[in-house]
Amino acid sequence: MKEISVVTSPGARTTVWAVKIKSHSSYNVYNVIVVVIGGPGSLPVEIGKQTQAANLAESFHEQGTLAAGTYAVMAMVGNKNVFYAKP
Repeated sequence: MKEISVVTSPGARTTVWAVKIKSHSSYNVYNVIVVVIGGPGSLPVEIGKQTQAANLAESFHEQGTLAAGTYAVMAMVGNKNVFYAKP
């Protein structure tokens, strides 16, 4: 029988945020802002300041094509913000 064990500790999880694409920066990097999702029928509310995040669905060597206003889920991986949204 193969045994699998997982060790976790407080703070050892990945935090994710809902974000809205504000503009394209360069290559696959975008300026994004965190949004709070409200109840059904309400618009997401922008909070905080803009930050930059890389779209992992696009090439690192070509210009990104996501439109401003696109929503995604962003995570921090190491010291980089990333999200995955197909153009």
